[in-house]
Order: sequence, then C-alpha cells, then structure tokens
Amino acid sequence: MCGIVGIFGHREAAMLSYLSLYALQHRGQESAGIVTASGERFGRHAGMGLVNEVFSRTVLDELEGDVAIGHVRYSTSGDSNSTNVQPLLLHHHRGPISIAHNGDLVNAAFVRDELESSGSIFQTTSDTETILHLVAKAPHADVVDALVEALRRMRGAYSLVALTPGRMIAARDPLGFRPLSLGRVDGAWVVASETCAFDLIGAEFVRDIGRGEVVVIDVGGVHSFKPFESARRATCFFEQVYLARPDSHLFGESVQAVRKRLGKKLWEERPCDVDVVVPVPDSGVCAALGFSTASGIPYDMGLVRNHYIGRTFIQPTQQIRNFGVRVKLNPVREILKGKRIALIDDSIVRGTTSRKIVQLCRAAGAREVHVRISCPPTIGPCHYGIDTPNEDELIASTQTEEEIGRFINADSLAYLSLEGMLGAARRSSDQVCTACWTKDQPLRLPRAESEQLRLFEKTQR
Repeated sequence: MCGIVGIFGHREAAMLSYLSLYALQHRGQESAGIVTASGERFGRHAGMGLVNEVFSRTVLDELEGDVAIGHVRYSTSGDSNSTNVQPLLLHHHRGPISIAHNGDLVNAAFVRDELESSGSIFQTTSDTETILHLVAKAPHADVVDALVEALRRMRGAYSLVALTPGRMIAARDPLGFRPLSLGRVDGAWVVASETCAFDLIGAEFVRDIGRGEVVVIDVGGVHSFKPFESARRATCFFEQVYLARPDSHLFGESVQAVRKRLGKKLWEERPCDVDVVVPVPDSGVCAALGFSTASGIPYDMGLVRNHYIGRTFIQPTQQIRNFGVRVKLNPVREILKGKRIALIDDSIVRGTTSRKIVQLCRAAGAREVHVRISCPPTIGPCHYGIDTPNEDELIASTQTEEEIGRFINADSLAYLSLEGMLGAARRSSDQVCTACWTKDQPLRLPRAESEQLRLFEKTQR
C-alpha cells in the first residue's frame, strides 16, 4: 500500500513529484520522499509524516534536476521508521541508483539471507533494498540489464520506478499485482501508481504499463520491452474495491464505474427493506450510489467524514484505529433518527471499525442498521502489498456471516458473492488476484522460500 511517481524531462520535476504524491497520499501516510537527478548529481529529501509535513517550498527548491522519483509509504514489509523511507538511494560501481517500490516481495527474506551470507550489508529492513543489492552484484555493465536480472530473482508484487544518470526505469511484475500508468505533461514523461496523480499536474494519460513490462525513458524517448513472462495475470482487485481513489482509471477501467456496478449487484443479491441508503465515506460512497440506483431507495450522507485525518484501515495500531473511527466519522441525526438504514461499506477486515460505525448510527437514533458489503468476506492473508498479513486478524476467517453480524451489532449483514463481484467487474477469476477472499495464492514459491515465508509469518504474529 504505497504510491510511486516518476517525472522525466521537466524543469520543475521535484514540484510535480510533490504534487503527484499529494494525489497519492491515500496510498501511504507514514512517510514520503523525493529523489532528483541532474546528470550524475542526485539529491534526496525524505522523512516520516504526510507529504505536506515532509516537504516545504525551500526543500523543493533545493532538489535540483529535471528528473525525479517519489514515494509515499505504508509499511507492509519492513519497520515503520526513517531508515526505511523511500526512495532508497545507493551509490555503486555503476554510479548512483535510486528506487521507489509499491508491493511486497515474498521471497525477500530468503534472498536477503543469501546476500548477507556472501557479505552484503543491509542498511534497512525493507524488502526493496534486496533489489539494490542484487543490482550491485549483477555482472552486467548496463544498469538496466542488472535491474532486470535482479527482478528475475524476486517473487511477488512490484510496481517500481528507478532513477539512474540520464534514465528513468519503470517496471511491473509479471502477474501485474499493482497498478502503474504512463503519462505526459509539457513534453515530459510521467509514471504514477494512479491516474489521479496525472489529473492534479495536468498530465495526459497515455497508457497502463503492462504486466511484466520494463519501460526505459531517456532523452531518446520511451523504450519498452518485456523480459518477464507469466502464464496468467493477477491484478489486485482490492485496489478496485477499496484502495484506489474513485477518480482514478485503473487496470483499464474507471474505479468509480466498477464500484457503482458492485453496489448494483449487491442490491440484486442481498436486498433489504430500508428507508435510506447510507454510505460509509469515502470508500463506500460509489457502491452505495449503485445500491441506491438499483433499488430506488433514497441515498443520503448520514455519516460525515472529517478529511483531516487518515484512512482508519491503514493506521498502524489498533489503539489508533479505534480512536480514529470516533474522530473520523460523525452521524447526521436528522437523516438517521427513526430510520431503517442500509449501511454500505467496501469491506470488513477486522470488524472493530464496522462495530463502532454501527454503534454511531444507533446512538444517532437509527431504528435498524442493515450492513451491506460490496465484496466477499476477507478470509485470507495478502502477501502482495495490502495490510492483511495475518489470517488471525481477519474476522471472517474464524466467524460466520451471522456471527460477524452479531459482533458488529447489525440487524442484518450481507456480503457480495465472489461470483457477483467478478461478474459486476467484468473479470474472470484467472484475471485477478482473489487470495484475500479465496486463499487461492496466484504465486507459487519454491519449497525453501515457501518455508521461510511461513517462518516469517510466525514472527509477525
């Protein structure tokens, strides 16, 4: 759950990166960083906190160069501290290289052990640093060839952007878990995790970078090749359900349009007799609109969100998460009092947030609260970049729909089925990753690496 951006060939590269990171802030709120390049001279500024807390106008003015890459981080691999803030910057025998990465490398611990046993010294606990060490050790003279060889060793999810003197490199893993798009602004090239970043800086969307594709951008333009092959695709559908901004264009389609269709299908599968449809803002808004349209039941904003705090799901501790619900949402009593409401949300992960939201609605006078969820129950861990690493944190992995409904104190609870979700999204099961709903992992690791991953999971519990 990170956001990345790259700008090539613009005299205000640092400022455009800063603005793009602002648009991608929802993808990571722990830290932010930008690396710029002017020939062989690289500059870096990064720190813990939100984009506007890390950067000032003075700092941006000091980041010189017409090439820049940036990163906003939410840690799913590696500790949440200043050491792991990206983009990472390394100087090796080919010169400087910087990298910003979105995703999780599931065999990073295995590869790291190999590297450390042969003398590599790591400066962070981030899986991303493994790529840099492999690049430094690769025998190729050209850094692009070295990066490709490094990525061949890695398994898992990566959309990344790298910076070397005179070149910017973007790449997606062969299964295409995480999004990455290519755009243009004022003759410069832009890559970003989501197209909402393009909108903010006035860039034109050109195309999505393909799964298994490597794009090299230099003064000669864009050079594309596909050194990695995969028998299937596994784009993360949770991006469409929750993570991406609704104004983004993701995996070939409008996020907002997909979420509305999910809401319509949810009504078809799991209707309820209510007076008003109320979304849990912001991630439940589009599905609630679809639910209202399909049902003919009025839609109203019975909960108002305070936008000056972060998204509760990606806060790092349970204590903060619980407090965040009270600060984040406030009920509108005039809308809820005496009403039977359909409360629409995108997902239930741990259940604690949903329980508190239902309590808010009841305290505001709601007569009945019927919770409807626009995806199936989340029962499986994610190893590819979403913050659901441990199965025992997922309420649906141990409790039935009826039990969860009682836990959150809802009059009824219903989820969209897997078949309904895929049908509404116009996707087949072999086009998306459904591991969080089915436990069907699209990536198979060699036995030794798989054993190490299980040991790693145990240490995180």
